[in-house]
Amino acid sequence: MAERLRPRTLDDMVGQKSVVGPEGFLRRAIAEDRVPSMILWGPPGCGKTTLAEIVARSTTSRFVPFSAVTSGIKEVKQVMADAARFRRADGRRTLLFVDEIHRFNRSQQDAFLPYVEQGDIVLVGATTENPSFEVVGALLSRCRVVVLEPLSPEDLKRVLIRALEEPADRGLADFQVELEDEAFEALILSAGGDARRALNLLELVVIDSRSAGRDRVDADAVAQVAQRKVLLYDKSGEEHFNLISALHKSLRDSDADAAVYWLVRMLDSGEPASYIARRLVRFASEDVGLADPNAVRRALEAWDAYDRLGSPEGDLALVQVAIYLALAPKSNAAYLALKKVRKTLEERPADPVPMSIRNAPTGLMKKLGYGSGYVYAHDTEHGVGGLSCLPDSIAGTRFYEPKEVGVERRFRERLEELDQLREQIRREGARRERLKPERPDRRSGPDEAGGSGR
Repeated sequence: MAERLRPRTLDDMVGQKSVVGPEGFLRRAIAEDRVPSMILWGPPGCGKTTLAEIVARSTTSRFVPFSAVTSGIKEVKQVMADAARFRRADGRRTLLFVDEIHRFNRSQQDAFLPYVEQGDIVLVGATTENPSFEVVGALLSRCRVVVLEPLSPEDLKRVLIRALEEPADRGLADFQVELEDEAFEALILSAGGDARRALNLLELVVIDSRSAGRDRVDADAVAQVAQRKVLLYDKSGEEHFNLISALHKSLRDSDADAAVYWLVRMLDSGEPASYIARRLVRFASEDVGLADPNAVRRALEAWDAYDRLGSPEGDLALVQVAIYLALAPKSNAAYLALKKVRKTLEERPADPVPMSIRNAPTGLMKKLGYGSGYVYAHDTEHGVGGLSCLPDSIAGTRFYEPKEVGVERRFRERLEELDQLREQIRREGARRERLKPERPDRRSGPDEAGGSGR
């Protein structure tokens, strides 16, 4: 049904107002028959193919659909040659729609370049992947990137209502089935912004309900057909914050089973994986911290793996890092250090940088004392110069207090060792100052030099 109900004009399209709305650039370009080559970038079911077909139908161009999944370089060259021939014959350009253009390799993509430059074709590529990484630079620079968003819940509901109202040749009106509000919500949650998925599931639900003799569909009927429980979830309300709180607190309490449960529940409820991945990175910084310095890197790698694979393959990467973070040693010492420093900055004026650690690139600055007393740490026996690097008013303040867990246990030992070294260096420096012979007062006269009056 998703194919039967595909919009035929821009006015029929739901969503993507910034592109095809009254002020959208593409609507103006179509009206003036000056559609540029472009890359349509967006998730599945957001209208990429529909938009390409509407563009072709609304302009004078000859439309040729092309799939990067089933076609190779031989087919590409043949289509290009045909496009050039038609252009010479009747002056019409070919609008070449390439679905999943990211699946073409570099040489295949390069084959489009001369024909795009000569104006033989208007290239419209569709991709779910970031074109910055998947489309060669030379081709990308000759195309406009059009970002399409997932359909909003309101947009999806409009699509579903239209499907229920359209007659049998396109929609489901002849079945005379009514959907409860909860059923609409369940379909929308299951679709995840994908109109194709929503329509196909709706068709299955309606047919299944009619065959069972029901003319009213509820959320349970949707869940039964979808073969998975539709979890009640509000992405912006209390349940959203309850679930992310449950995930964080399970990780913090080192409960790997609970962490996986809440993570998967959020995923299956429709929470964007990017949000979950971002919160896992934050947890790695805030709650694991330097007890395991690899935690942040592992969380970022899991995020990257999900971005590359998508769902469901990428779900496992998030589950793996959640287990890792749950079982990792925990320390919020770095987080507390950040809070302590900010509190100090709020409560105190902006203290000046100590003279010993100021840079002195000019003679004047050296005369003023910039860099005076600085010791190059690498030239010392232990790699410590013994400098006081905090402002005098807060010298000796300890912001970072490592815990006796994981790698931070070694950090704590190192801090104690450094404290002892600095104290030893400062004591030796003070002793040297005391043993320095006093210099005569150069301002005294010859009769006073040996006197007692300095």
